Amino acid sequence: MKKILVTGGAGFLGSHLCHELVDQGHHVLCVDNYFTGSRTNIWNLLDRPNFDVIGTFNMLGLAKRTGAKILQASTSEIYGDPEQHPQTETYWGHVNPMGPRSCYDEGKRAAETLCYDYARKHAVDSKIIRIFNTYGPRMAGDDGRVVSNFIVQALSNKPLTMYGDGSQTRSFCYVADLIRGMLAVMQSSEAGPINLGNPKEFTMLELAKKIITKTNSQSEIIFEPLPVDDPRQRQPDISKANKILNWNPLIQLDRGLDLTI
Repeated sequence: MKKILVTGGAGFLGSHLCHELVDQGHHVLCVDNYFTGSRTNIWNLLDRPNFDVIGTFNMLGLAKRTGAKILQASTSEIYGDPEQHPQTETYWGHVNPMGPRSCYDEGKRAAETLCYDYARKHAVDSKIIRIFNTYGPRMAGDDGRVVSNFIVQALSNKPLTMYGDGSQTRSFCYVADLIRGMLAVMQSSEAGPINLGNPKEFTMLELAKKIITKTNSQSEIIFEPLPVDDPRQRQPDISKANKILNWNPLIQLDRGLDLTI
């Protein structure tokens, strides 16, 4: 049994990771300020002897002091509006550092840099994953993810809001596949970065139509202007994860949507 601290453990991805780690018998410490997470995501773990909710730590400093490994959950957003498709881990990205999305994008890039610096200067065993669009049960209806937005609108028979003409593409990874990939990285000697996502692309219009069909919704699709700096295409190259971790997503979009809805 290992002692594992999960920051953001009450959120969508964090709660799934906490559940899997607890089920494996590990002692899990969850850090969350509940800004975007929810206590309800982990309520059934709170009386388990190997699960605690604690305050926020400086994770890298803590890892340095204790000799712990650290997994940094980075994001495909560090690639910005990519000009290379699919995106490999060696691609530096195409990011607007002054755009409306830049605070999040640059924050994640800075976090990766800190991990690399702590690894070089302090020998902290840090690992980095870059997470592409993920969906599944326990998504908050108002979290801003396109899958949850479309599902909530479709179930309410409200118009689905499409930004742009719907031809922009994304890839969607079911949460169970992502958690399996995260655990594989944690158990490996690979420092990363490693892309984790489903490489199969869908247009936003295809996604909307699938969700309308699966929910038997009467919703229509309305089109709004595409936001500034919204990427036209985002697709992971997961050959590194496949080669090093023997990891591939198993649950494709149609099945994943059924499990989510």
